[in-house]
Amino acid sequence: MFDSPIVQISLDLTNLAEAIEMAEIAVAAGVDWLEAGTPLLLAEGLRAVETLHVRFPDHPIVADLKTMDGGYLEAEMMAKAGASYVVVMGRAHEATVRRVVDAAKKYDIGVMGDNLAAEDRIANAVWLESLGVDIVIHHIGYDERRLVKGLSPMDELDDVVEAVSVPVQAVGGLSIRQAISCPAHGAPLVVLGAPLVIDADDFKAASTNLHGILTEICGEIRKTPLRRPRSWG
Repeated sequence: MFDSPIVQISLDLTNLAEAIEMAEIAVAAGVDWLEAGTPLLLAEGLRAVETLHVRFPDHPIVADLKTMDGGYLEAEMMAKAGASYVVVMGRAHEATVRRVVDAAKKYDIGVMGDNLAAEDRIANAVWLESLGVDIVIHHIGYDERRLVKGLSPMDELDDVVEAVSVPVQAVGGLSIRQAISCPAHGAPLVVLGAPLVIDADDFKAASTNLHGILTEICGEIRKTPLRRPRSWG
């Protein structure tokens, strides 16, 4: 369990050199975890995870592969490449989630279970925890937010946090203020990505003063008191 907020940046870029450049800025600004985003993994593959791990050995690497099948193999590949956490989807079959968890135990990494597109995101989060995931990602997807205006992970965040005893991360179109407020809702893992620091449509850095913006956001997040949900015991 986390005693203070953790700041993660989602490197949702399609070029490894640009991702490394952004990661360097992020680490200098105080970011704790680096996420090899799905676009980066599609564009650069395992090389993205390997390179990030070598360049930033003291920073956990999250491999956002969004696993739906072949759970053991995909988790194993990411672990061997240097990932600290892998992501499995809550819409995957139970067998897949279990196999990701099996691989994670063997290779001593963590599993993040993503409730994106679940019919009942709260129930899905509970189900994912029951199968052994270490962290729940409460997620409103990119396409879904554009089709159904006004959706936000903040809508059900408190309910998800109270329903599970593992840490929760809210993802999907958060404003800077919403991201900063996540620890106050009992969600200690704060992810910064599109549209906060990544242009959501062009998959590039959203600001020319990224270091200054990230430094300020990291500072504000760390000043936000972390609420300990009743479910943590």
